[in-house]
Formats: sequence, C-alpha cells, structure tokens
Amino acid sequence: MNLFPEKRILTVSQLTALVRGVLEENFEHVWVEGEISNLATPTSGHLYFTLKDSGATIRCVMFKGMAKALKFRLQDGMRIVLRGRLTVYDQRGEYQILGEYLEPQGFGALQLAFQQLKERLAKEGLFADKRKRPIPLLPKTVGIITSPTGAAIHDILNVMGRRHAELHIVIYPVRVQGDGAAAEIAAAIKDMNSLGEADVLIVGRGGGSLEDLWSFNEEVVARAIAASKIPVISAVGHEVDVSIADLAADLRAPTPSAAAELVVSSKAQLAADCSALTQRLQLALNRTMDRAWSRLDIAKLSLKNPEILIERFMQRVDDLQSSAEAALAELLATAGQAVADNKSALLNCSPQQRIAAASEHQSNLALRSQAAMLLRLEAAGKALAVNSGRLEALSPLSILSRGYAVARKYPEGTTVRHVEQLVKGEAIELILADGSAHCSVNIISSGKPYGLDS
Repeated sequence: MNLFPEKRILTVSQLTALVRGVLEENFEHVWVEGEISNLATPTSGHLYFTLKDSGATIRCVMFKGMAKALKFRLQDGMRIVLRGRLTVYDQRGEYQILGEYLEPQGFGALQLAFQQLKERLAKEGLFADKRKRPIPLLPKTVGIITSPTGAAIHDILNVMGRRHAELHIVIYPVRVQGDGAAAEIAAAIKDMNSLGEADVLIVGRGGGSLEDLWSFNEEVVARAIAASKIPVISAVGHEVDVSIADLAADLRAPTPSAAAELVVSSKAQLAADCSALTQRLQLALNRTMDRAWSRLDIAKLSLKNPEILIERFMQRVDDLQSSAEAALAELLATAGQAVADNKSALLNCSPQQRIAAASEHQSNLALRSQAAMLLRLEAAGKALAVNSGRLEALSPLSILSRGYAVARKYPEGTTVRHVEQLVKGEAIELILADGSAHCSVNIISSGKPYGLDS
C-alpha cells in the first residue's frame, strides 16, 4: 500500500485558477449586505470599494457597464445590499465580488436617487413657486407629450373630446419608460417650444411602479420642463405618485385625466365604460410587458458573461495605472532632490566664491605686508640713527674739530704716522678741521708729543 501517493505540484497561477473556478461555479449569484468603505472611482468609470461588517471585509468591483445603471451615488459609510458573483483577482490572490446590482439597505435605490436629485434641484431653486407660469384659461392648441399607445393619451383625448371636441391637439409621441425614454421626453419639450404652436403642454403617462415612472424622475426631463417657455402640466401616474417632473412643472395634475380636465374646464364627457376598458387593457399590457422584461432579466443573469476575462484585465489595467503613477511621482521627487543637491554642490564649488575668498586673503596679506614694512622701516631708522652716532664718533672730522691735524707728504699724499717717515726739509701738508696748510720739516724729534702727557 502506497502511503505517499505521487504529489502533484501546481504553479501559483494554476492553483489560483482552480480556486477561482470553485468560487465562480458555487457562488455565481450571492446577495451580501454591509457598509461601503475605501470607495475609489478612477477615470475608467469602474467602482472599487470594500464591503465590511463588524467581523470581516471583502473587496468589491462594479465595472463601468453595471455602474452606469446606478440611479444614486455611492458614498463611504453607506449600507447597501449587493448582488454579484464571487471570483479571484489573480494578481493579488484575493477573492472579491463582481457586483451586478446594488441598492441601499432599508431604502430602495430609486427612492434614494429620487431624494438625492430632489434635494440638489431644490437647492438650485428649480422648484421655486416664483418660477411657475400661469396656465392659459382657454387654450386654442394643446400639446401632449406621452406614449401614443399608453393609457394616458387615451384618457386625455377622452376627456378633451367630451369637453371640447373642436380643440386643436398636437401629439408628440415618445417612450415613457425604459432606456432613452427620458431623453426623448426632454427633446420633445424642446421641439414643441421650437414649433411654438401649443399654448400649454401636458407631459405624462399612466400609472405604474416606481421603475415604470422613473423616466419622469430624470434630471434631463426636469431641466427641460424648467426651461420651457410654454407652461407645462405634469400628469404622471396616479394621485399618490409624485415625480421630479411634477415638482418642476408649472402645474401638477394627479392623473392624466385630471390634466385634461384642468386644461379644458367645460365640455361633455365620453362614456365611462370605454375609458375604463381602455385603461384596464393598457394596465394588463403593462403588466404583461413587465413580466416579460423580468423573465428576460432573469434569463440574462443565468447566461455566462463572455466579458468576464475582459473585466479582469480592466481591473489589472487600473492597478498598473495606479502603480505607474506612484512610481512616476517617486521618480520625479528623487530627481528633484538630486537637482537640488547638485545645485548646492555647484554653488559650493563656484569660482566666484573662490575668487571672493582669494580677494579677501590678498587684502589681508596687503595689510600685513604694509604693517611689516612700517615695522621694518621703523627698525631701520633706529639702526641708522645708532650707526650714524657711531660713525660720527669715529669720523676723522670729529677728531680734527678737537684740535688735531693729519700730516701728509706733499704732493704724494701719503699719511705720516711716525717721525721716521719724515726727512728734514721735506714738504708736508697739514689737514685741519677747516682747511689745510703746506709746511716744511725743520726739526724732527722723537718721543711723546709736547702737551699730550697723560
């Protein structure tokens, strides 16, 4: 019996792929609640955040396609319920949730989006009473912006036909729910203003869920209503339904039928059964369509998304971009510090500083040289005075001035120092302190001179 079966060695990538496969297969659709933290919204349009509770955290990613469908804005600290699938981000070896849908916990996503937009537009004064325009008492032409197949158009036409069959009506057909419906409604309001035929506009649709009525809660519709030069009556859903369009309009009607009654104050009524049957048919059609859309959404969720691999690379691109930006910032900071250090070193080695130091040293040497020269001259002067005194004491002229004379043979000029050098009758010259005299030797005697005894 082999107690040690042959081991199978996996690479990190292989192991990570196996773990990812297990997670994606067994946790394809999960609902998780928690609090948002570390929310990041890069330029790619993806959303990155952490979902946490008191005991754990998990990373979450919602890619651009899903994030664009959100009706409200995510914020740190917001508690949400998230639907998604578990997977593994290979580069970090972390498991995470790829979000497909989320809503605020305890408060529907559409209700939160409605409240956020309502508060923002109210701060701008878009709902102020002073902006409301009066509805004309007897309009000649009424513009109706709604679905051509909905219950609202039938209700409005029924009421107007009963009350005023000759009234001129201009219908601008638009979609009133689904993607792009809000943009169509806003464009229709602008076009009706450009035509300038209508005296008043009715914008609305029949009843439905908050999702069905959401096109009339879009900002683009509210701004188009506020910018309209033609007075606008909003007639969305039932009396209990209040939309952003109702708040921005010049007048809110509780229902489309009520809107027609407000525009046309007196005319005959149509048969109630026809209106009721039409409304019931439309409601049944709406319910059928809603169920069909729900089944389609469920079918879409059950399909494997071919963009999963692309999404992983999108997340990797965001990570690499963040790393590159951080590395570039660090490189620039290091280069800046190096430039500053080199600049400081160049300033320390600048020839100007060395020239200034040499100039200062030269000035110091000049001062020292001048002081030394003065000292030398002073010492030389003193030595000269001493030597002059000594020379003066030893000078023959000084001796002569005391009464002595120098005898020299004439004309040879030989100095006579001893009597032996003299010859009787010889001519000599006596050098005195103030002149000379020529004499002849008459007597020669040896011994000490007369008068010079000590």
